[in-house]
Amino acid sequence: MSITSQHLCLKSMVMKFLGVLLLSTIIFSSCVPVNKYNELLEKEKLCADELNKYKTSSLNFEAEATDLKSKHALLTEQLTQLRADTSKLGGDYRTLYAKYDRLAKINESLETSYNKLLLSGAKESAHLHADLHRKQVELQEKEDALLKLEQELLAKQSLLAEREQRVNELEKIIHDQEEATRLLKEKVSNALKGFANKGLKVEERNGKIYVSLEAKLLFSSGSTNVEGEGRNALIDLAKVLETEKDLEIIVEGHTDTDKMAGTKHPKNNWELSVLRSTSVIEIMLENSTIDPTQLMAAGRSEFIPVDVNDKAKNRRIEIIISPNLNELYELIGK
Repeated sequence: MSITSQHLCLKSMVMKFLGVLLLSTIIFSSCVPVNKYNELLEKEKLCADELNKYKTSSLNFEAEATDLKSKHALLTEQLTQLRADTSKLGGDYRTLYAKYDRLAKINESLETSYNKLLLSGAKESAHLHADLHRKQVELQEKEDALLKLEQELLAKQSLLAEREQRVNELEKIIHDQEEATRLLKEKVSNALKGFANKGLKVEERNGKIYVSLEAKLLFSSGSTNVEGEGRNALIDLAKVLETEKDLEIIVEGHTDTDKMAGTKHPKNNWELSVLRSTSVIEIMLENSTIDPTQLMAAGRSEFIPVDVNDKAKNRRIEIIISPNLNELYELIGK
């Protein structure tokens, strides 16, 4: 099990425990001793702290995904530079090879002249021999330089092929994930098209699918119980997602800025948003075979509004469906 999956599993267990704890508090607060009640409140606080830690972990994972995209862009830039270097090295190689060819022809001509003038005199012969030796040394130096350049060119070509392979693999994984996300969005949209004008919206942002359900479709004012039509929408969505095993699903509760009245639970917008998200998860699990480790419940309270002028739009549940990026992490890690 991946680290992300372990976090999701732990968070799901914390949410279930928090729900049981809150329900127990509501039912038995009037007949439980003060010490027991205080102990329950302390446990509730510990669970809330644990939830905050997991929300922070979720944000860190999103930052890691952004960092991976930056690394991919950097690798692509390095590949482009490597191609340019290899092209320049190939040009240098061809230029040096042409010089070598000319020197070889000069050497051949000198050897012919040397043979003809061998008998013309010792002085001229010595001069010609020295000139021939100088040309041979120069030719050998050119051959050595040409050999070194060939080796460098082969090394660059090998490195270029390796970089191209890695970039192609990265591009294929990203393309496959984008295509899978597109197809899943289409599948989800088709399954929920009957609710399109009833406060439900499906859209794709930053490689993730967002299913947004307005509170009026799911809950009565201040309630955490999902009502009939909203329940049907959640069941249809769960049936679509139960066969997708490589997804991470975050259910976020959002409220408006109106404060909760009274002292009973939920006593504030934080509790209301979290309890609503756990109610949604319970319905999805009860009516599908979704792996619980793929799910995470989160509460955003009133702090991420979508329209500051329309409170009704801010009261919503957002189900965020993300692809599993483990394969991409492993490839970049190499």
